[in-house]
Parts: sequence; structure tokens; C-alpha cells
Amino acid sequence: MATVQQFQKASLSELIRELYHQKKSPATSTNYSFLGDDGSIFVSRSGVDKSQFQPEDFLVVNRQGQPLPDYAQIKPSAETLIHCFIYEHFPGMTCVLHTHSVAATLLSSFFEQKEAIAFRDYEVIKGIAGQTTHATAITLPIFANDQDMVAFCEKLAQRQGELSNYGFLIAKHGLYAWGETLAIAKRHLEVWEFMLECELEQLKINPPLASR
Repeated sequence: MATVQQFQKASLSELIRELYHQKKSPATSTNYSFLGDDGSIFVSRSGVDKSQFQPEDFLVVNRQGQPLPDYAQIKPSAETLIHCFIYEHFPGMTCVLHTHSVAATLLSSFFEQKEAIAFRDYEVIKGIAGQTTHATAITLPIFANDQDMVAFCEKLAQRQGELSNYGFLIAKHGLYAWGETLAIAKRHLEVWEFMLECELEQLKINPPLASR
């Protein structure tokens, strides 16, 4: 009989492959994780073609992002520290998803100076945990890209109050979303990606002035 962790690995692997085919996880980019029963983190290995991702392509790290002994020969992605930050600062979360869609990449660049994108009156807003009506505005923070993950996580800590909607963007990079379960994290990801796609299409219909 499969264990809970085996089921989680299989389920997240299937989702990763789906995201590749949705053009949200191109080539070997993006990373994903879930929290194990003992508090360790199962995170996707770097350099794996996401169209071929399998359960054995996870490695296990501690809450500081260091591989456990059985995985010591494998170097985790530097972005593993972002996953560690989310699990540490948002108790109860068990899954983190990071995608590189066209909409997230372009809009995070377009709105980078505003440090957030505001979404108003979308019906799907109710898919974000805690949101009970579409008649509201909800924001998705944007952070400048930084190869120094320690420094980047410090920026997350400084703006932690803006992360209550289970997601953020990294400029010219992509989207992070998370949740209490894989299903909820997936739902949050889908809500954000849908609204980002809508906003991108809206810019095509009503392009801003060149000077903006």
C-alpha cells in the first residue's frame, strides 16, 4: 500500500507535467515542493525536464534547505530557500508551486515599479482562501529578481504583510503560490494565473500610452 508521501509525490509529479504542457513550466525551469510528515521538505530537483518529471525526481531537504544525508550528493536549487521561508513564516502551509508562465513573466516586468498588481471584481477571486466575494480588490506583490536568495528572503520578510493572499511575483521571472494542501495550492495558482492572463489580454485590447 502506498504511503501518504508516495501519494503526494505522485500527485505533485503529475501536476508538474500538466503545468509543463500548459506552458507554465518550460524546459527545466520552475520548482515545486510539499511538506513531509516529519517537517522535512520534498522539493523538485534542478535540471529535470518538467515534461518527464517523476516521483523519484524529488530530493528531501531540512527546514534550512540543506539536503538530508541520502540526498547529500544532489545540489538543491537556490530557490529552495524561498520554499523554506514560506513554510517557516506561514504555518499550516504544505505545498508551494512556482511557475514561469508568459503572463506572469511579462506582467511582473510591466508593473515592477508599482511593486504589485491589483485585480478587481474577478469572479475567481473567491478561489483565494478567505475571499468571500468578487466585489473587492486583491493584490499580488512583485519583488525584483535577485540571485542572492538570502537577501531575497529578507525582502520577503520585510513585506510579509503583503503575502496574505498566498502568492507573489518575481519580476521577469514568474509566480509563487502556496496552500494548506496540494489541491488548495493548485487552486490558488490557477486563480492567479487566470487573472494574470486576463490582465495581459486587457493590455492588448486597451494598450497603455507609450509614456505610461
